[in-house]
Amino acid sequence: MVDVVHLIERDGALLFPVPPGWVALSSASVGGGLVWPRLVVNLGVGDSFLRTDLDAYVEERLAALGRDDTPVTALLTAADVRCWTGGEADGVEAWATVAATKPTWAARPGGLGVRVEEDTPPEPGTVNIVVAVPAPLTGSALVQAVGTVTEAKAQALLHAGVPGTGTASDAVVVLCPDAAEGRAPVPFAGVRSPWGHRVAEAVRQAVSTGMQVNPWPRVAADPDPERVW
Repeated sequence: MVDVVHLIERDGALLFPVPPGWVALSSASVGGGLVWPRLVVNLGVGDSFLRTDLDAYVEERLAALGRDDTPVTALLTAADVRCWTGGEADGVEAWATVAATKPTWAARPGGLGVRVEEDTPPEPGTVNIVVAVPAPLTGSALVQAVGTVTEAKAQALLHAGVPGTGTASDAVVVLCPDAAEGRAPVPFAGVRSPWGHRVAEAVRQAVSTGMQVNPWPRVAADPDPERVW
């Protein structure tokens, strides 16, 4: 039986203790990349957050929470993390904090329009997603899974009437057991693969529910709940 990832809520933070031997691929600013974390954390930071020393900030927050797990993968959001939403599909679990208040298209017409300094934090408005897959994935399949998460998120946002594919500060973490644990790794996690389909459905549920909790201002008053495109 594979150990599972579970969620702990505490003082403006969502904590995900990670079983030994699990690997993650993440776009997180702190502890991102291909990593073997012992803790994933999604921290609520509020609308006025301006710090750029993110490693130090995360260390301070975790110390205040009495956590010394290392290594850590940390996500930051202006969303109220108490309003997290989840999804599940045949063993795959997804957790999301959804604040699509400043949506953008992946390829915005006219380019950036303004010069963005690399050290300037993105404006508030973030969709953070943590996904746990109970099967080991190859490195390629982990990359595919991150792409699947992103596609499913965009699908849910568009269905909810959001004029964009996400926000400029969205982040994702995909976790799975390492193949070194003795199980043959799964080679595919794209949207039409069995595990990719589960990932997409779990993420779609989580983000769609999040959009019901924090609806886009111009969404229809009574959208069709059966529409998935």
